[in-house]
Amino acid sequence: MLRIVVACLLLIAAPAVAADAVLSPQAQALIAPVKAALDAERARQAALPPPANDSEKLVRMGAMDQVGRRVLTGIDLTTLPPGEIAAARKAMWAPIQVADDENLAALLKMVPAEGWFLKSRYGDKAAGAAFHIIQHSDVAQWKRFVPVLEPLVVTGEVDGQSFGLMYDRLAINEGRPQRYGSQMTCEAGKWVPEKLEDPARVEEWRKAMGFPQTFAEYLEHWKTYPPCT
Repeated sequence: MLRIVVACLLLIAAPAVAADAVLSPQAQALIAPVKAALDAERARQAALPPPANDSEKLVRMGAMDQVGRRVLTGIDLTTLPPGEIAAARKAMWAPIQVADDENLAALLKMVPAEGWFLKSRYGDKAAGAAFHIIQHSDVAQWKRFVPVLEPLVVTGEVDGQSFGLMYDRLAINEGRPQRYGSQMTCEAGKWVPEKLEDPARVEEWRKAMGFPQTFAEYLEHWKTYPPCT
């Protein structure tokens, strides 16, 4: 079962709510910027010429992956009545999930023979976009790609932090502690880290993978986010 966890880019699984739940005007206005951002990015890309190659296509897919999430991180659902929060969260994530599903379907058709989008062939930005799309997919995809990514970190073809994020997410969803401290969960309205494999070594492991922040700095960063629910 997919755990409700987040990394540096949010992926929160909304709880099931009634399909016919009607949102108040307040809730609709609060979450509207997420869909608006996605619609604007779709329109922008529709006006462009077709992508020249897979690298350009991945970059555009990466923009769709990120645009809604950037808006979403600034939305504070705790301003809504408690009984409406779950429905608002589900509605807020719905257009992002549509984009995620489209991206994943397209990406899986593009996976090269070597098993991943190498930075030396596709470029840093395109390879990063591919990672985000898989990171925002599901356990089956993480199981498929984590073993492929790990040896590529050593050769520099895969970003170490990206691998660490996916490794942690897979570990948590398989019931194991995380290694790099990238996954956060909501407890009593606050973001807290999921259980660590070895707290004494988390900083060492993060440094080895090239994480830009220490674990302590990462936790401080999460204090800037709105309260969780």
